[in-house]
Formats: sequence, structure tokens, C-alpha cells
Amino acid sequence: MKISVIGTGYVGLVTGVCLSEVGHEITCLDIDSRKVERLNRSESPIYEPGLEDMMKKNIDAGRLDFTDSYETAMQGRDVVIIAVGTPQADDGSAELVYLNNACRSIAETMTNDMIVVTKSTVPVGTNEHVKNEIEKHHNGSYSVEVISNPEFLREGSAIHDTFNGDRIVVGGESEQAVEKVKSIFEPFGVPIIMTDLRSAEMIKYASNAFLATKISFINQLSNLCERIGANVESVAKGMGMDKRIGDKFLNAGVGYGGSCFPKDTSALSAIAKSVDYDLTIVDSVIATNEGQQRIIVDKIKKVFPDLENKRIAVLGLAFKPNTDDMRDAPSIKVVRELVDAGAEVYAYDPIASENAKTYLPGATNYMDSVEEAIDGKDFAVIMTDWKEIKEYSPEDYAKSLTNPVVFDGRNCYGLKEIENTGLEYHSIGRPTVYNK
Repeated sequence: MKISVIGTGYVGLVTGVCLSEVGHEITCLDIDSRKVERLNRSESPIYEPGLEDMMKKNIDAGRLDFTDSYETAMQGRDVVIIAVGTPQADDGSAELVYLNNACRSIAETMTNDMIVVTKSTVPVGTNEHVKNEIEKHHNGSYSVEVISNPEFLREGSAIHDTFNGDRIVVGGESEQAVEKVKSIFEPFGVPIIMTDLRSAEMIKYASNAFLATKISFINQLSNLCERIGANVESVAKGMGMDKRIGDKFLNAGVGYGGSCFPKDTSALSAIAKSVDYDLTIVDSVIATNEGQQRIIVDKIKKVFPDLENKRIAVLGLAFKPNTDDMRDAPSIKVVRELVDAGAEVYAYDPIASENAKTYLPGATNYMDSVEEAIDGKDFAVIMTDWKEIKEYSPEDYAKSLTNPVVFDGRNCYGLKEIENTGLEYHSIGRPTVYNK
């Protein structure tokens, strides 16, 4: 099928490339002409394992191309997927300016009847707005059907998730349009749920809010465990063995970040308030996460009350491993507080350092390896559980740091691993290890 994808951010690019992989003819549109030039050279603007190789394969096969022209993208296309950004507005709701711009541009350049699939995460009721916007602005007598198809991709494993996901959601009011969109995704071999527009929109928000709730719940428990002498890892393991609970998203740490959970929980809360209802659980999840992101700083200041001129290694900057995404990464708040307290920060991330420069204080120093970051520094702080950081020897921290102290915001090491290493080790929700 000939399909256009509007937007080449994380969701749009991965979606377009994967659809071309299963045989569809895909044109991806982005209004940034320089970005389009890079994409047509098989250069991905985002870090996602395997994405560039798949791009090149399908560009060479003639199934994938990129354009900055709506006229080109709309030509002879029966299905258009909108995957533009819906960032968080000042009031916590989703900002729809890019979506509205896309709707108007589609309306002005469409040349036939069309199904418009909204993959962007949007508030409940937005797809009805999309249909109205397109019908209001298009110049012909073409019909438009709108489908809600929210994405459930995890950064760092998005290609795997596309071909091995738990479900694909297709929501709409036209049975014929729903069936046609269903046929687009059937080659992935993933279960497809067909429902109405508003339920499809709600499934996305409800799913992310629930996962965020699990994270905030275990983080609150981790803080309690520290105060009563329990080990949150043992608690989480015992909880997770109950099939009704499950062990996913029960890893205590410094809180969630990224492009989805912070934005989607805030948007869901705003949706509820717009109909005079308070989602108190979700509001608590948001507040808990905001506090959890600075908990590592509290631990540091208990051990080192005066951070003036302290040389601190910060290991990992991205909000999670296997991505260069810095949006709402817990490292942002931590590094800012350390710099504000007068410390010198020496940061290392395998992928995200360049993106981090947009978010972190200008005084941050960027290192090229774990070894370089920790050498001669007063102590180290782990903020992202990259594989190479988890596999770094605890003994080497003890040898390289001026003060052999590590604050681990991701519980990268088992407590037994730290014993007899000469390292003082502070983690989340677990007893501190002191090696004399």
C-alpha cells in the first residue's frame, strides 16, 4: 500500500521505516529540508539500534523515501499517518499546534478520498477535531475518515517492539476504514485491537499512566525500605512473582523521564481537570517522580555537605540506556543542582553527550569514557544504567576516585559485588555498603 507519514521524529521515522520493511511504499515528510537530505542519505537524526541499516535497505529497494513537500507526500496516497510532536504545554496539556498545521497542510494538498491515521499521542476527542480541521480547509469534495492508532514504542528497542509488540490499537467510526488500516499492520503479526476513536486515544494515556504509577510506587517503597532497613530489590522480587502484579517496571531508581511518561501523565491529569475530575492517583505519581529525581542529591549532600569545588563524575545522562533522548532525564535536575552548589561536573554518556549540551549547564565537562570521567574525581554518580557502566568493575572506581564513594541512582550493582572492593556504595532503597 502507498502510505505517507507526516513527521520524522522518533515515532514517525520508526513507523515509516518498519512499514517499508514489510513491503509498503512509504514517503515520510518533514518540513526541515536539511533533515530530509540527511534522511535520503540513510542518516538517522535519532539513535535507535538497527534503524539506519533498515533505512538504507528500504531506500535502496525503492520502498522508502523522504520529502519536504506536502504536494509530493499527498500524491496518490489513500492513507496518511500523522506522527508529529505533541509536546507538553505550560498548563500540562498536550500542545496541538504541530498537529493543526499538519491537518491544514493535508487539507490543502490532498487530491483524493483519504484515511488519516493519527499516531501522535493526543487528548481524548482530538481525532474528531482532526477530521473537522481537514474537512474545513480542503478545497475539493473529498471524503476523510480518521483513525486513532496510538504508538507503544520503547526508545532503544522500538524496532523490536514494532515486530514483537503486545498489541496494535486501531480505533475509528468507519468499519471500512478500520479494516483497511488493520490490513496495513497485519504483516507485523501483532494482535490488533479494534475499538472506537475515544477508547483508542484513552488506551495510550491509561497504559503510560499505569506504568508510571508502578515506577512511582516502587520508588516510594524504596524510600521506606531505606528507613526501616529492608532491601527494595527483595521486596520487588517477591511482589513481581505474583502474576497479578508482574515484575516489569518495579526497578527502584531516580524516577522516570523521556518523551512519554512525564508528558502523558501531565496530559491525562489535564484531561481529567477539563471535565472537573481529579485523578488523584496520577497527580500523586507526578509529584512522587518529581521528588525522586532529586533524591540522589540529598544522599550526596548527607555525605558531602559542602560541594564547593568538588570534582564529580556523572555517569550516564540519557533518561534510559540505548537512546540519546535527554527529554526530562533525571540527570538534568541532578547536574544542575551539583553545578549550582559549586561543584565541577565531569559527565560521560556513550551516546547522549551532544544532545545533553542543550539541557545541562554550560560549565559541564564532557568526557569520552568512564575511565576518563572518574580519574582523580572526588566521587561518582551513576544516572543511567548503560551496559558498559553496569559492567565496569567496582574495584576500578575504588582505584581511580580520590574518595572511593559511588552514588548509584540505578542500582547497577548487587550489594555482594561491592563487598571487599574498598568502595563506599550508596544506592536506592538498599542498605549502604561501607568498606573500611
